[in-house]
Amino acid sequence: MDKKTFSIPAVILGLSLIIVAIVVCYTLFDIKGANNIISVTGSTQKQITSDIAKWRSSFTRTTEASNINAGYTQMKTDLDSILNYLHEKGITDQEITIDPIVIIPFSDNDSGKYYYGAGKPTGYTLTQNITITSNDINKTTNAAQNSGILINQGIVFSSQPVEYYYSKLAELRVEMLGLATNDAKLRAQKIAEQAGTKIGDLKSASMGVFQITAPYSTEVSDYGMYDTSTIDKQITAIVKASFEIK
Repeated sequence: MDKKTFSIPAVILGLSLIIVAIVVCYTLFDIKGANNIISVTGSTQKQITSDIAKWRSSFTRTTEASNINAGYTQMKTDLDSILNYLHEKGITDQEITIDPIVIIPFSDNDSGKYYYGAGKPTGYTLTQNITITSNDINKTTNAAQNSGILINQGIVFSSQPVEYYYSKLAELRVEMLGLATNDAKLRAQKIAEQAGTKIGDLKSASMGVFQITAPYSTEVSDYGMYDTSTIDKQITAIVKASFEIK
């Protein structure tokens, strides 16, 4: 058999081996490059005490359509009684926000609802919202907890739970991000030591969401949390960081 008949397949086989070798070498180089980076997650926690209290409440009166002026007069009397109560509890006028009265018509039909364009309403429900915002946590909490006295006076008063906030959160975020990054660096150093190497410069860092929860809570959210139900809170900051390996 003529030896030249093997020349073309041999050339193709040779080129294939060269291409495979190049791909393998490139892949090994890329993996080696990827292994020169170590990525870790750092975190830090801090306990804080809220310094702002917000208390929302409302009161309501129902009046016949023909007697709406009397309804407004009763709302004014109720508001005066509520303000007297708040002042007795140490709440100042600067801490009180009073919204305009909201009027909702109703009808005597089967559903009790009034539909615009369906004749005249038979009555109105008048509602007014009050918001207390104060840096005095204790007096605001005390006022909310004892507001049942207003109901005893015949006022249709509705109270929502007090919400607690921390006013210096922006400054605290910066501090905690630095601490979380330091924690990530320590973790990277420990891992590198176990591998017999050292870490170099920080290559990248990304901030995770903040979790502001009740103390010792295990609740988390992908979008972050801000629990307002407790005066004392726990803040958790997370940072994902990558370091060069020397």
